[in-house]
Amino acid sequence: MSTPSRFKKDKEIIAEYESQVKEIRAQLVEQQKCLEQQTEMRVQLLQDLQDFFRKKSEIEMEYSRNLEKLAERFMAKTRSTKDHQQYKKDQNLLSPVNCWYLLLNQVRRESKDHATLSEIYLNNVIMRFMQISEDSTRMFKKSKEISFQLHEDLMKVLNELYTVMKTYHMYHAESISAESKLKEAEKQEEKQIGRSGDPVFHIRLEERHQRRSSVKKIEKMKEKRQAKYSENKLKSIKARNEYLLTLEATNASVFKYYIHDLSDLIDCCDLGYHASLNRALRTYLSAEYNLETSRHEGLDIIENAVDCLEPRSDKQRFMEMYPTAFCPPMKFEFQSHMGDEVCQVSAQQPVQAELMLRYQQLQSRLATLKIENEEVKKTTEATLQTIQDMVTIEDYDVSECFQHSRSTESVKSTVSETYLSKPSIAKRRANQQETEQFYFMKFREYLEGSNLITKLQAKHDLLQRTLGEGHRAEYMTTRPPNLPPKPQKHRKPRPRSQYSAKLFNGDLESFIKDSGQVIPLIVESCIRFINLYGLQHQGIFRVSGSQVEVNDIKNSFERGENPLADDQSNHDINSVAGVLKLYFRGLENPVFPKERFNDLISCIRFSAAVAACRLGGTEES
Repeated sequence: MSTPSRFKKDKEIIAEYESQVKEIRAQLVEQQKCLEQQTEMRVQLLQDLQDFFRKKSEIEMEYSRNLEKLAERFMAKTRSTKDHQQYKKDQNLLSPVNCWYLLLNQVRRESKDHATLSEIYLNNVIMRFMQISEDSTRMFKKSKEISFQLHEDLMKVLNELYTVMKTYHMYHAESISAESKLKEAEKQEEKQIGRSGDPVFHIRLEERHQRRSSVKKIEKMKEKRQAKYSENKLKSIKARNEYLLTLEATNASVFKYYIHDLSDLIDCCDLGYHASLNRALRTYLSAEYNLETSRHEGLDIIENAVDCLEPRSDKQRFMEMYPTAFCPPMKFEFQSHMGDEVCQVSAQQPVQAELMLRYQQLQSRLATLKIENEEVKKTTEATLQTIQDMVTIEDYDVSECFQHSRSTESVKSTVSETYLSKPSIAKRRANQQETEQFYFMKFREYLEGSNLITKLQAKHDLLQRTLGEGHRAEYMTTRPPNLPPKPQKHRKPRPRSQYSAKLFNGDLESFIKDSGQVIPLIVESCIRFINLYGLQHQGIFRVSGSQVEVNDIKNSFERGENPLADDQSNHDINSVAGVLKLYFRGLENPVFPKERFNDLISCIRFSAAVAACRLGGTEES
């Protein structure tokens, strides 16, 4: 191919890479906007709750009429929000917003109130919401700092990939050029040798000396070009190896960020929010229950919603609300240069020893890093548990306020002595903030360490696959003494050349038609494994498994193997369940058609209503 065509192809490859990086950069900006918007919505929700309780305390004496207006006022305000539109669409809300809706409905049922309730609203509940709002803003700012650091690290990884890709293209182009010059020298040599073979009886002695001199010059030129070609070829191989290693590390880093780090960042933003809101609303519930037992039915509904204040499900709903922002991007593919058909790390003789040394160094470094990062992880988990203990103190019971006198003076003195002790609150909040500061420091350290491990592990695994079992056996004695050799599973591969339909992220009907499998092997094998080892397992299909093991099992099924064929339970049951969920989630056409979704929901509600009637003894109705 001509030089202009080659340059045009290089520009297209670079443009495609820059376009993909630009999309990731836009996603990172959109993620930050989504998290900021989520925090603003929380602050606004808490502000609405404060205004609500403040206004409610002012109209307690005529609440039968005025509280209905208040509830309608706030309900009208929420109808224009995105949460209300989501509620009208599929009745699925974030748990704090759901509590807010139920709280408004409960207000409409109120008929009278007591001065004690007004005092509790002003001096307890509103203060708690103010503290939650302050905590939410602080958590977001700290999480934002970490997210910016992660974004910078991710862009550094992408820039590194861009640099090694350009280096590889440059060295490969020089290799092609040197090869072309070498071929040209060989042609000149052949031409000169042909002339030397002509009859020499009519050639003068002087011309014979000139021809011999010309042949020697051409031979020297050929030797130089041969050496130049060998040198450039070796550089090209090394540059391609480095590009492939960096490519693997980049894909691993991007995948880790979107699958793990994003989820952890959202957890940081949510830290203590649900538990604190749980405490505040339980304070309200305690006062209401002790004031009027006739309202228990409505309050039980709110209590159930408060019990469902769960950050994990809210995080899942939140990410589903913004799928374009939190969806992992496509993996970077190896962009081969002109005429280069090698798409894997080369372990040829000139670089084999270097790769083996690099593999050993990575193995030793990973062993040290994993031990260090595991210690940091344990510290982080212990600190997180301490924070959770701090924000889950059961101090919302106000029943003592109603045991003797229901007068305003009694409530005021009891509340001030028991719940509004300023030294106690200040000390607890100071301890909490100090613990939070230590947690975020360790959390940042853990993320940085795990990111480095992910990149090094990706390079290590690629080198391990490249060098093969034979090379690893020769260097097994160089493994660190604290790392036993990883057992290898010998599985009989199953050829997939018989069918071409995709297994994951494909169409089920097409796969069944092409493969001839009535039930896909992955479904049959996973269900068999779960039936054998998972029926008594707590948290099946709810607790996430190891992402590394999930990917390993998934890749084995993709290759046509059956990693669950043996009868040994050497796989984590949560990882096997995760593979099965991943398979069904990725189908182009779901098992239950979308157009039948509403029908299925109606059937479920009908079944629930029938079950409720039977439990209530009204089966005849």
